[in-house]
Amino acid sequence: MKYHIKSTKDLTEAEIKHILELWDISEWNTMKSSYFRSFFKDSEFHFLMNTDENILAVMRVNFDFTLQIADTDYSFAEAVGLVAAHKKKGYGAVLVRHFKENVTQRNLETIGFCHSDLRSFYEKCDIEILHDKARMIKESVGSEWVNSEDDDILIFYTTQERKELLNQLSSQNNAYLMTKE
Repeated sequence: MKYHIKSTKDLTEAEIKHILELWDISEWNTMKSSYFRSFFKDSEFHFLMNTDENILAVMRVNFDFTLQIADTDYSFAEAVGLVAAHKKKGYGAVLVRHFKENVTQRNLETIGFCHSDLRSFYEKCDIEILHDKARMIKESVGSEWVNSEDDDILIFYTTQERKELLNQLSSQNNAYLMTKE
């Protein structure tokens, strides 16, 4: 097994097709590779591959992720889209361990999100979890701010100061996801 990182522009047509199949998001299933590259231009992809270069697991890093907390903007790398080609083989866990090591070495402040039913997986991967803090992040939907659908914030790598900021989120101290206009 080999750990590999690619920028969006370096992905092959076959890799894009396989990633979309693994993600299995209905509105993305017909996405063309040129649109994929444009849509995910602020991303990089982390892979676990076998000796034949087949994708065993994939995770995307979104570099266009900013949270506003108490009128201050904090940019993070956001880890999203983790999926393994075959369940219960340990590929996702191996990829997460490589990924955590990589972002730590790069000093890349990286967080992710999960639902509470995935806590045990991330705990086994030795990822710090801020329980029930993701719901304190508001996202703009139309003209309203709504709570995130995720439960927890995953800490892949960040400073102690930022971790404490995230841990202090509450219904009285929300974070707001800032999007580019």
